[in-house]
Amino acid sequence: MHSSSLQTHHLHLLTPFEPNSKQKKTQFGYIRTKTHHGDISTYNSILLQLTKEKYDPILKSISLYQELLCSGISPNTFTFPCLLKLLANKCALAEGKLIHAHIIKLGFEYDAYIRNNLIRFYGQCGDISIARKLFDIFPERDIVSWTILMSGYSKIGMFRESVKLFIHMMDLNLEVDAVTVVSALSACSRLGDLTLGKKLHRYIKIRNVNLDVYAWNALVDMYAKCGDITCAYDLFKQMPERNIVTWNSMISGFVHAGEFIRALSVFRKMQSKGIDPDNTTLVSVLSACTNLGALEMGRWVHLYMLRMGLKPEGVLGNALVDMYAKCGVIDHAVQVFEGMMKRDVFTFSCLIVGFAMHGKAEKAMGLFSEMLTAGIEPNEVTFVGVLTACSHAGLVKEGLLQFDNMLKIYGLNPDVRHYGCVVDMLGRAGLLEKAEEFVKEMPIEPDSSIWGSLLAACKMHGNVEMGERVMQRALEMPSKEDGDYVLMSNLYASSNRHCDSIRVRKEMRRNKVRKLPGCSSIEIDGIVYEFRAGNKLSL
Repeated sequence: MHSSSLQTHHLHLLTPFEPNSKQKKTQFGYIRTKTHHGDISTYNSILLQLTKEKYDPILKSISLYQELLCSGISPNTFTFPCLLKLLANKCALAEGKLIHAHIIKLGFEYDAYIRNNLIRFYGQCGDISIARKLFDIFPERDIVSWTILMSGYSKIGMFRESVKLFIHMMDLNLEVDAVTVVSALSACSRLGDLTLGKKLHRYIKIRNVNLDVYAWNALVDMYAKCGDITCAYDLFKQMPERNIVTWNSMISGFVHAGEFIRALSVFRKMQSKGIDPDNTTLVSVLSACTNLGALEMGRWVHLYMLRMGLKPEGVLGNALVDMYAKCGVIDHAVQVFEGMMKRDVFTFSCLIVGFAMHGKAEKAMGLFSEMLTAGIEPNEVTFVGVLTACSHAGLVKEGLLQFDNMLKIYGLNPDVRHYGCVVDMLGRAGLLEKAEEFVKEMPIEPDSSIWGSLLAACKMHGNVEMGERVMQRALEMPSKEDGDYVLMSNLYASSNRHCDSIRVRKEMRRNKVRKLPGCSSIEIDGIVYEFRAGNKLSL
């Protein structure tokens, strides 16, 4: 119910009304019967129960509050927080402002408990300016006031303001607790600002703040998400207590950092401690398996899900489809896909990319068509799969059409991945001049992968002249790719220009560009072992 409907039915909170006989027979009659001989504690108890209801309790709570006033019972400091919580949960800003007006009229505005709940209400409803005004006009603020306002800033994405508020608390030598620390560190995690995160950590250590497991988790998560996985792991090992969130933060942190073997190592340690994984754990583990090609571990996760009665739906189902597709078992990916009750754009995209990777262009395009028929709009990843499929199948006309459709029909701006797919597609088809022209007309700056793709096409079709032009542009890139030198050297060699081939190799050494050693991995009993050329076995 909104403010307009309140006014229509004359439900003005500042002027209590007595319902007529018809209104007494409404769905709120049961409230009237239950509280007819009650006191304020009875009304407060019912309001508290309404906060736990899933189905729109706003009209009930407003009606109950009006009945309270009509009965001559005065609300107390526990009445308004319950009402505000109900309205905040539904973001009923207009109704909350009416309650706020009544709070002022009845003289409750200086009550600290009610004031904090008002700040929380406006913060949850997204009106942070009013929340800040309420915070600023009251000189006596407790730790709850600060923490609530910090959470309000974070809710609307103003994470830096949230952290600034915490630092201001520290500068004022105000005492903080673990809840405040969690709020500040969580905001810093969202910013991904490591320098700011370290500053917060220093404040916490200097003030000797007592950290509980939740604050420790927030600290580990902050370092992991800000890119310092080493520090995150050091803190993880120092923790006096860990819970499932701790382990999940560390596993996902290693996955985010690209250290997939270490992610699985932490997962195995978690299992050895007898801690059961949850959905979040399994999604991170599947992501690590996908990137390592650790099919055996991925299958174990799937079997664990079946044993625990976990259905492959949502994010977990998508991760399973992606794992099977990228680990080379496309038939299993299809089985999981077909068994899912609900499929979203990510589900379709995982399988489309999987089909494209396995050279099944027809199936990829067929699934793309099925997705559009189902009314699901594609995203950027979908088009990576579609364009890759077109490239591998030589469907140049279709590929160019889909590339144009990205922006024209779906409003998606192609990024370097999509441009790279088109260059690869044109190059594979032997349309080298068109590919080169396409790169020149790109609205974004081509990176080394674009030039590398075009150079590979020149090598494939033996076009030395264009290869030299492309190589020159590749050398202008900030990072010199060893693969470009190797491609150019091989292009010269295949054209019987051996002196030029040797010259490129020497130039490569002179510029200190080293050919990265090959890397392979093997999975034995669920453990992934990694091999690098010239190195011993590493775990």
